[in-house]
Amino acid sequence: MGYKMRNDIVNLLGEGKPILKDNLEKGVHGITLNDGTIVINKNLSPVQQKVAESHEKVHRDQMMRGDLSYDDENVYWKGKAYSRKNMKEGSKSLEWEAEAYRKQ
Repeated sequence: MGYKMRNDIVNLLGEGKPILKDNLEKGVHGITLNDGTIVINKNLSPVQQKVAESHEKVHRDQMMRGDLSYDDENVYWKGKAYSRKNMKEGSKSLEWEAEAYRKQ
């Protein structure tokens, strides 16, 4: 009897990771943590929460593909580092955000 091997990144970031609701900083609708956990601002309306969840799932997919990651100083998109110091995070002009807005 055989079984299909699964990609480790799927196990780490994808299926089974929780979607939590919590207080987030003003103006932040959702975040995707490096481990694939999604946190949605519980103060949003139910419709806004669904949109935020959809948006953050795109970011989780980007992480699973290996296109997106981040640390305290930088966001890494397709191998290039973007400093968070002067970045307007969430801006639709950022490539990873443009994809998320398009697909949410």
